[in-house]
Amino acid sequence: MIAAFSIAPAGPDDDGSYAVAVSEAVRIVRASGLPNETTSMFTSIEGEWDEVMAVIKECVDTMAASHPRVSLVVKADIRPGHTGMLSGKVQRVEELLAPDW
Repeated sequence: MIAAFSIAPAGPDDDGSYAVAVSEAVRIVRASGLPNETTSMFTSIEGEWDEVMAVIKECVDTMAASHPRVSLVVKADIRPGHTGMLSGKVQRVEELLAPDW
């Protein structure tokens, strides 16, 4: 499965930023060893259901330990038996967009 998720505390830090809190979650995702990608709006992670959800839960638990309220949005593509989809899906679209030479 691939899960794209966005996590943030309910309010920014004293500098008006969410970056420190979000970077803690991204660090957890990267340390998981699962394929992942971070963009300006979401972090995507690929693996089996239990693996992916355990990482997302760890992100929530870590953020909740220092913030009284956490916002989490998750979008999942659940397709058993398929791997390499995090890059494979994008590659197929890029191939269709490539100019015919």
